[in-house]
Amino acid sequence: MVTTFGGLEAGGTKFICVVGDGPDSIVDSERIEVTGPGETIPAAVAFFRRALDRGIELEAIGIGSFGPLELRPGHPRFGSILSTPKPGWSGADILGPVRDLGLPVAIDTDVDAAALGEGRWGAARGLRSFIYLTIGTGIGGGALVDGRVVHGLVHPEMGHVAVSRRPGDGFPGVCPFHRDCWEGLASGPAIGARFGRPAETLAGPDRDEAVAIAAFYLAAGVRSLVYALAPDRVVVGGGLGSMPGLIESARRELVTQLAGYPGLPEHADATFLVPAALGAMAGPAGTLALAELAGRG
Repeated sequence: MVTTFGGLEAGGTKFICVVGDGPDSIVDSERIEVTGPGETIPAAVAFFRRALDRGIELEAIGIGSFGPLELRPGHPRFGSILSTPKPGWSGADILGPVRDLGLPVAIDTDVDAAALGEGRWGAARGLRSFIYLTIGTGIGGGALVDGRVVHGLVHPEMGHVAVSRRPGDGFPGVCPFHRDCWEGLASGPAIGARFGRPAETLAGPDRDEAVAIAAFYLAAGVRSLVYALAPDRVVVGGGLGSMPGLIESARRELVTQLAGYPGLPEHADATFLVPAALGAMAGPAGTLALAELAGRG
């Protein structure tokens, strides 16, 4: 018998199921394309049931899901998705069907899970206060303060904060709720709408302009987070977050936008705003870290 953990990264376009102890010890995995909750969630549960049937002794399972999520343990909808623009998924119970396997289960947002992964094995290893941001289809963030993931009445929704506009930018924004929040101005779909084609297809001057736009808004968002949460480091992941030159440009822009306040040299250091070290494995690895927490009770 092998004692290990299960992890489910429940993303908006794909579910990634893993079995292992960390990013370098994945013994089984499966990618499930997202359709409706009635098909996708049972397919994920079936993955873990097959692992159990093969004699893999899963100690616990961690779930990192897209949201927004109800994460108050005493709430009747604990573990369910709240109001999401993803058709058919509002109200979907992510936690319940996995709990039916009879194992300890922990659930958090996908970005909080990725933050745990980067803190355990990646670019924030050894730090107790940091922020993980993902910039792609949306913009999301997870924060650890004094070693604990930040939750409240709801989990943080960093991508929906208001940010200062880049001078001369008249783009209306694409967020269906707020139009020109951070996500509405600088997510992957926002960059695609600005240029009429996906960000990853841009080249030449268009690509340079896209990097400049994304860097300005990344710095604008991080500026607010610096003042609100005082992180030791900000780690950036996601497809758009890995654009060549983005992090370097955003570092310079952040110094400009902080405008000398509070005047800490650490904010200008190359170790403050950094790319994610685990890449696409941050989320799946983080779900295993969540599972370990669940196994401890």
